Amino acid sequence: MAAAAASKRADAAAAATAAATPPAPAGLEDVISRAMPAVVRVETSSGFGSGFFIAPDTILTNVHVVGASSTVTIRRLDGRTLTARVQTTAPELDIAVLRIANPDAGQATLPIASSAEPRQGQDVIALGTPLGLQNTVTRGIVSAVRTVGGLTLVQTDAAINPGNSGGPLLDRSGQVIGITTMAMRSSIAQGLGFAVAIAHAQALLAGKRSVDQRGTPLSTLNEAMSGAGTTADAEAARDRATRSYEQVITALARRADALDERWRSFTRICYEGRIAPVAGREWFALWEPRAMQGAVSPGCTSAFSDIRRIADDVRDAIVAAGETARQADVYPGTRREILQRSRLAYPGWDR
Repeated sequence: MAAAAASKRADAAAAATAAATPPAPAGLEDVISRAMPAVVRVETSSGFGSGFFIAPDTILTNVHVVGASSTVTIRRLDGRTLTARVQTTAPELDIAVLRIANPDAGQATLPIASSAEPRQGQDVIALGTPLGLQNTVTRGIVSAVRTVGGLTLVQTDAAINPGNSGGPLLDRSGQVIGITTMAMRSSIAQGLGFAVAIAHAQALLAGKRSVDQRGTPLSTLNEAMSGAGTTADAEAARDRATRSYEQVITALARRADALDERWRSFTRICYEGRIAPVAGREWFALWEPRAMQGAVSPGCTSAFSDIRRIADDVRDAIVAAGETARQADVYPGTRREILQRSRLAYPGWDR
């Protein structure tokens, strides 16, 4: 009996050891075949990029991929298409969150890596649509992890080309560690690609917006590469931040233009009563307590909620871009002039 008991204890110990031992890494081909159905091409009227499902109804991509679009076309691995709504944009992170209205319960998704920071030298895989070639894979390593102004960028030597933007950067187990955002031109450097660390997307999905980011990932990287300290450096940094701010506001102005059309249609069909004039665009009245003196028609509350959501997103992005520009010492008069040119000047931004 003692021998039998000892044998049982040995078997239990062996089982426990086996359970505690992590499974052997899957072959690279298996990792890619599992991940690829979750990677999509994101198409807009002005271009395309990449994106990936993290839930059946949620896709991550770059802000510079969706631009000013409020909806985009998603092209799956098998060529089927569907429409996604641009729910959230964070220009300071170059991350956009897309939502699918009628998700497929069987949609493949990619797991997000834990909060542990990527390690220099670890293998990585980039998936996406470089130069329009959907379902493309490149491989490399983490060359460095760079944190500047609160923004963490994963540097990699995996080949990154136009169209890869918004696609996932995976670790060896198939977990997402970053969202591919840019690469240096070959005329400047070889093997210098960058992804925004996935931890920023996790914070954004949790409703947390960065307030200490300076500009965009590109302007942040430029600042890190150029250094600072002298007056000339400070002026150069201010010029870069000004250009970055103008680019963000220009993109938001295009989105505001699209909202103008929706607003005109809404007020013609779904609104009864007077709207008091406000500075800027007519839908700025949404934030003036006494401006909307009528009522939304029955059956139009959903349309009104959609307009309000889009307007709030635009407002939040303008305020965030303004704060980023302020922290980068972009002159108040310059910020005001850029807003005026884009018809986005509104006293309420400072409230």
